[in-house]
Amino acid sequence: MFQAFKINNLNTFPKDLDRLLNKQRKTIHNITHSEDSTYDKILKPLQDLDEELGLFFTPLSHLNSVMNSDETQKAYEASLPLLSKFSSEMAQNVALFQKIEQIKSEDEEAKTVVAHDIRDFVLSGINLPEEKKKRMEEISLKLSELSNNFSQNLLDSTNAYELIIKDAKDVEGMPQSDIDAAKEELEGKAVYKFTLQIPSYLAYMTYGPNREYRKELSKAYSTRAPQNAEVIDQILSLKQEKAKLLGFENYAKYALETRDASTQEEVTGFLNKLADAALPQAKSELAELKDFADKVDGIDDLATYDIAYYSEKLKKEKFDFDDTMTKPYFLQNKVLEGLLGIVSDLFGVTFKPADVPTWHDCVKPFDIYEDSKLSGRIYFDLEARKEKRGGAWMNDWETHFVDSKGKTHLASAFVVCNFSPATETTPSLLRHDDVVTLFHEMGHAIHHLFGKCHERSVSGINGVAWDVVEFPSQFLENFAYESAILKRFGFHYETGDPIPQTLMNKIKETKNFQAALGILRQVEFSLFDFKLHQKLYQGEEVQALLDSIREKTSLLKPPSYNKFQHGFAHIFAGGYAAGYYSYKWAEVLSADAFFSCLDEKHGFDKVHAKGYKEIILANGGAKEMSELYKEWLGRKADVKSLIKLYEID
Repeated sequence: MFQAFKINNLNTFPKDLDRLLNKQRKTIHNITHSEDSTYDKILKPLQDLDEELGLFFTPLSHLNSVMNSDETQKAYEASLPLLSKFSSEMAQNVALFQKIEQIKSEDEEAKTVVAHDIRDFVLSGINLPEEKKKRMEEISLKLSELSNNFSQNLLDSTNAYELIIKDAKDVEGMPQSDIDAAKEELEGKAVYKFTLQIPSYLAYMTYGPNREYRKELSKAYSTRAPQNAEVIDQILSLKQEKAKLLGFENYAKYALETRDASTQEEVTGFLNKLADAALPQAKSELAELKDFADKVDGIDDLATYDIAYYSEKLKKEKFDFDDTMTKPYFLQNKVLEGLLGIVSDLFGVTFKPADVPTWHDCVKPFDIYEDSKLSGRIYFDLEARKEKRGGAWMNDWETHFVDSKGKTHLASAFVVCNFSPATETTPSLLRHDDVVTLFHEMGHAIHHLFGKCHERSVSGINGVAWDVVEFPSQFLENFAYESAILKRFGFHYETGDPIPQTLMNKIKETKNFQAALGILRQVEFSLFDFKLHQKLYQGEEVQALLDSIREKTSLLKPPSYNKFQHGFAHIFAGGYAAGYYSYKWAEVLSADAFFSCLDEKHGFDKVHAKGYKEIILANGGAKEMSELYKEWLGRKADVKSLIKLYEID
C-alpha cells in the first residue's frame, strides 16, 4: 500500500533516475501524440508520472537534509541537472500545452487542475520564442544548483564551528539538561562544547552567563557562510532575468501570480500596517528590557546578543517563569503521544506504530486509520544531529489520489524537528517553544495527510497557494498554549506528576511577552524578502536595503558584521522567495479561525474540528483558501483577529 523508505544504491542513483526520466519521456511523448483529448487520457496519466517521480526522488532529497553525507550530496547534486532538464522539457512541451488547453471537464477538481496547468505552462515560458525558452531552461537549472549550494554552504559553516568553555562558572545557572548536553571530556578535564546547531546555540544565547561568549557565539552565527554573498547575487540576478523574460516588471510580481495576495502594494501595505500597529508597544518592550539589564547587571549598552538572555531573565522576574520550569513536564515521547491523541480525538483517526524501514534509529513511523481503514502514514524525526540541517519542516512524500487505473493511493509525510537529544543522564525534554514547533509541523502534516481529493495535483498541500499554506500549521500551534491541551501530555518525567495549573497559566500569560518586538522582526524579514525581489539588488545594495528596512523595524541595531542574509535559507534555499510575508498573511486566517474554534474547557470545538477536516483539510488545493474558509465558517477572516491574538494595544 505504501512505498518502503529506501534507496538501493546512492552511487547509481543518478543513472537510475536518468532511466526513469527517459521512460517517462516516452510515456509523455505517447500521450502528447495520441488521438485522445480527454482529461482521463491526458492529465490522469501525467499525474501518475508526477507521483512516480516523487516516490523515487523524495527519499534522496530527504536523506540529503536529515542524513547529509558526501554520498547523499554527490548523488543529489548529480540528480539536480537531470530533473531540471526534464522539468524544463515538460514546461516547454508546446504540443502537450495545446492539448491541455483544449480539455473540457465538468468535474470541479479537474477544472482546477487544468487551470493550474495552463497557468504554470505560461509562467514557465511556453509562449516565448525558442531562444528565450532555452534561456529559461538554463536559468532553472542554475537556480536549482545555487539553491543547493546555499544550503550546503550554510550546513558546512554551521558544523565547522564550536566554542569550548573550560570554566564551569561560565555555564552556571544554565538548565542542567543543557549543561549535560554540552559537557565533554578533553585531556582528562570536563569542558563544555557549544555549537551553532540550534538547540546548543539557543541554550547559551538564552541562559549563558558570560557576555563575551554570547557575543562570540552570536558573531559566529551571524557571519556563517560568507561565500553565500556571491550565491545570493547570482540567485537574485537570475530570478529578475526570469521574471523579465516572462514580461513581469520584477520577480515579486511574477511570484504573486500563484498567491492569494493580488498586488505588490497589497503585500507591502499589509506589512507596514502591521509594523505601525506593533511599533509603539515594541518601543515600550525594548525600553523595559534596557532598564532591566541596567538594573540587574549594570548593562547600559544592551546589544543584540543580550536580548535572549535578558528577556529570559525579565520573563522570570515578571512572571516568575522560564522555560526550565516547563521542560521537565515535556518529555519528548509523552508530548508526541499526547499530540497524536489530540489529533485522534478531534479528527476521528487512530495512530498505530508501524514496523517499517526508516533512515535513523530515532525515527518513529505511524500508520493512520480512519473508520478502521488504513488512510495514511507519518514519520517523526525529532532530534538534532550533526548530519541534519537545522530548523523544522514537514515534507510530503506520497499523496492521496485516484490514479488513471482507478486505484486509490494513500498519503504519507515526514515531520522533522531539531530537539535536544537524550543524554546519558537526561531523556529528550522539550522547551514549550519546541512543543509549539511540533504542533506547527503537525498542522502542515495533517493538511497533506487528510486530503481527500481524487486529483493528485490539488490533493493535500498540492496546489495550495503559497501564502496560505501556513494557515493549518499556525492554526494548530495556537492550541499548544491552552491548558485543556497541555494537561493531556504534561507530566513530570521523573515523578509522573501532572503539570500544575499555575504553570500552564504562566505559559499562557507569557505567550505574548515581547510580542510586538517579535512582530517587527517578522515584518523586517518579510519586507526585506519582498523588496529584494522588486528590483535587482547586487553586492552591497543587498545589505543597504536590509539596513534601510531596519531603520523602522529594528529598534536595536545589529552590529555591522551581522550578515543575516547569508543564512536566510527560507528565501534562498527554500520556496519562500518574495513569499516570506506568507507567515503573517496566513496568520490572519489562523488567528480568526482559532478564536472561532477555541473551547476553554476542551481546547477545541469538536463540531468546528469536523468542519475544518472535511472542508479545509480534505479539499487541499482544489479551491481557493478564501472560498473554503467562507464555506467553513460562513464569513471572511478578520485582520483584527491577528492584533487580538498578539494582544497588541
